[in-house]
Amino acid sequence: VQLQASGGGLVQAGGSLRLSCAASGRTFSSATMGWFRQAPGKERDFVAAISRTGGSTYFADSVKGRFTISRDNAKNTVYLQMNSLKPEDTAVYYCAASRLLLPTRRDEYDYWGQGTLVTVSS
Repeated sequence: VQLQASGGGLVQAGGSLRLSCAASGRTFSSATMGWFRQAPGKERDFVAAISRTGGSTYFADSVKGRFTISRDNAKNTVYLQMNSLKPEDTAVYYCAASRLLLPTRRDEYDYWGQGTLVTVSS
């Protein structure tokens, strides 16, 4: 599976962005998809995950209530809708694919995209 994240950019605090992650390969619909983020000088942290069918989702506490994750298996694409953005959301965002159900650790994901930068100004 190859993953291509897009949609990052510069936004003011309180604004919104939607990230997309396009996947190639026939295994997309059988994979849990996740988003992680890495701020400068920090570890890559879990943000959100969505199950194969989209019926289950899981979020980090820091984004719960502000971010939503969805997927379109017909388009091999997963989305991260980010609302009420804060300066602390500034990071490179990565999408990833896993064979497990809603994993939250980096080592539980098998494939990674290249990342897209989100900058939230105050």
